[in-house]
Amino acid sequence: MSAKRLVPLVLVGAGVLASACSAPPLPQVTFFSVNSTAVTGPSEYCDFQVKKCAADAAAGATLAVPPNKPVQISVPSEIADAAWQVAFKYKVNGQEQQGRSAVFANGERLAYTLELPGAAQLETAEVQRFAGVLTLDPNTGEPQFVIGATWVLSVTGQPG
Repeated sequence: MSAKRLVPLVLVGAGVLASACSAPPLPQVTFFSVNSTAVTGPSEYCDFQVKKCAADAAAGATLAVPPNKPVQISVPSEIADAAWQVAFKYKVNGQEQQGRSAVFANGERLAYTLELPGAAQLETAEVQRFAGVLTLDPNTGEPQFVIGATWVLSVTGQPG
């Protein structure tokens, strides 16, 4: 093989090795409502045993969602392979309310549609992936799973 051919092969091989050592990208969540989509990485992300954690204050998505319109949420298998849920805040007649979806079991589903009652206005929705760690609830003493990662949607107002 000529020296001219060897140099490009060495450079390509070095690039493959360098990319093999970099960490894989963190999973992203997609939120969709009224013909608009927002995608975000996690605001907080821990491994399943909560030994390595990172926070990203710049993470989060915004989306215009009118009152009484659903938000469809899609998660990749990296999230759905653990138990997860959606926590949300909304207003009805000026009163702030909170809610949670059911907890979805490992591998159960990759999507959820958040629908609010009546003329409620969604304010935030947060996908929460559970970690494989239990703690005790300080109020009840009951065991509870730790939230290991979160993806946050903030609602801006009506689409313009």
